[in-house]
Parts: sequence; structure tokens; C-alpha cells
Amino acid sequence: MPPPGSYAVDGRDGRVGRVVAHQGPLVQLREPGGGRPWACPPHLLRPAAPSAVLAVRLRELNWESRMIP
Repeated sequence: MPPPGSYAVDGRDGRVGRVVAHQGPLVQLREPGGGRPWACPPHLLRPAAPSAVLAVRLRELNWESRMIP
């Protein structure tokens, strides 16, 4: 199972998310910049490619920069 804080790809739809928790048999992921978490069975997750992580981190940083006054 991927550790919290890592990025993973949901094999059902290709979304990249940050692992926020393990809840029962499922892994909770959250989209970059927040939003509602979603659950994914661990056997359907795969590690996010470095290029995907870079793109996600860029979106997160852009979102965070808009939140700072």
C-alpha cells in the first residue's frame, strides 16, 4: 500500500491523487489543491510517474499561491 503523502494513479479512471489515509481495505486519495477525497481499492492503484507528480505538484503550488493574501 502506498504511504500517506505519496502520489498514486487510480487505475479506474487515471486520476492522480495524494494518498491521505488508509480506511479499512481502501486507500483515500485527494486531488491536488484539495477537494473531496475518494476511495480506491489498493490493487487498482499504481505509482504515479515522475512527470505526473511534477504536474500535480505544480497545480498544488499554483492553488496554494492563490490562497495566500
